[in-house]
Amino acid sequence: MTALAQEAPVTMPEITTPEDTTPGPELDEVLWQAWKAMELPEGFHAEIIEGSIEVSPTGRHSHSRISFQLRRLLTQYLDKQSSAYAVTNDTNIIHGRKVWIPDVVVALEDAIIASADDTEFVAEDGIGLDVRCVALVAEVVSPGHDCKKRDRVRKRRAYAEAGIPVYVILDDYDGQGTVTVLASPLPDKAVYAESHRVPYGTEVIIPDGPAKGFTIGEAITGPARGA
Repeated sequence: MTALAQEAPVTMPEITTPEDTTPGPELDEVLWQAWKAMELPEGFHAEIIEGSIEVSPTGRHSHSRISFQLRRLLTQYLDKQSSAYAVTNDTNIIHGRKVWIPDVVVALEDAIIASADDTEFVAEDGIGLDVRCVALVAEVVSPGHDCKKRDRVRKRRAYAEAGIPVYVILDDYDGQGTVTVLASPLPDKAVYAESHRVPYGTEVIIPDGPAKGFTIGEAITGPARGA
């Protein structure tokens, strides 16, 4: 079954978003300088999310499988559309003094291949891509309470506040597995106006942007759990 992201969602318990807690500019700068000075062991990466530096390990096999399939099929889709956008990952996305490393990023191809001194697309010192060239981000949720809360809540808020047009959450740990497609960000409220959440085994379509019409289904998530 295919479910459009604009339609009413499948009835499932909703994951709530707590009140915004935005750090002040002084803390932002301290965290930014600390983040730039960090030297992490291989297999770890650090992000600045809502007033904290968060360090995460490389994901499990199921995590890498889902993100790989999503990147591969998104790339094929965008190539068929002769799109100006392309797919990348393991890339710092910069918004002010905030840093995120989504599992999957759809951004302007010119930005992805730009040289470090291209200030239109690349953040200071070539440290990452400016969020303005990003059309879609996706996160594959990792186990553990804090990891789940980061992708479901903190990053959901942060990406909306940054105005990223589409955020996709692929969640092995939500019931029997769910895909959530969020669109139409309201940056001043740090929320997405459109939300559609379906269980694994139900297809969902990206509603906006260069990936509009792309279907997320079993080829990416695997079949419905318990089926």
